[in-house]
Amino acid sequence: MKKIAYLLLCAGFLFGAYTTALDTQDVDWALFGIAAIAGIAGVIMAKRADRAQATSGDVLETNRNELNESIGNIVRDLGELRDGDTPRGEELRDWIDEKLRPDLRRFVDARQSMVHLYGLQTYADIMSEFAAAERYINRVWSASADEYDHEAEAYIAKAAEQFKHAQSQLAAAAT
Repeated sequence: MKKIAYLLLCAGFLFGAYTTALDTQDVDWALFGIAAIAGIAGVIMAKRADRAQATSGDVLETNRNELNESIGNIVRDLGELRDGDTPRGEELRDWIDEKLRPDLRRFVDARQSMVHLYGLQTYADIMSEFAAAERYINRVWSASADEYDHEAEAYIAKAAEQFKHAQSQLAAAAT
């Protein structure tokens, strides 16, 4: 279905370009209209195919698991970091890059399914908390690079709290 949509889109574009190149003074608007309709039909078909794929049961269930697992890993890892001796400097930056970034990326990749699973308002609420926490993690990374270890520790605590809020909102939405 998607290949046909892209074929229609390309054919519409190419045929429209061809019809305008036939005569430099006058455009055959009937032919150009046919080309435009083919292109528009291709766009509509592609959008519908994307939506059907995004709302399929398998994709939604896979992404639901990804969301829950990745946010759970993030909260767990930050909890373990806060309970132990917080690494400093390059060690902290490496820990963030190795431990947190993959789960942050997984959550972000699966986030669009939240709209289909729980609704737009729930998506906005969860992503607001998640985005704030992610910004805090970026501040931790930057503060450790600038050797402001006290500031890095403060933002680790803030990030952990925000991620816990996002996790609890996600859990509440699933019930």
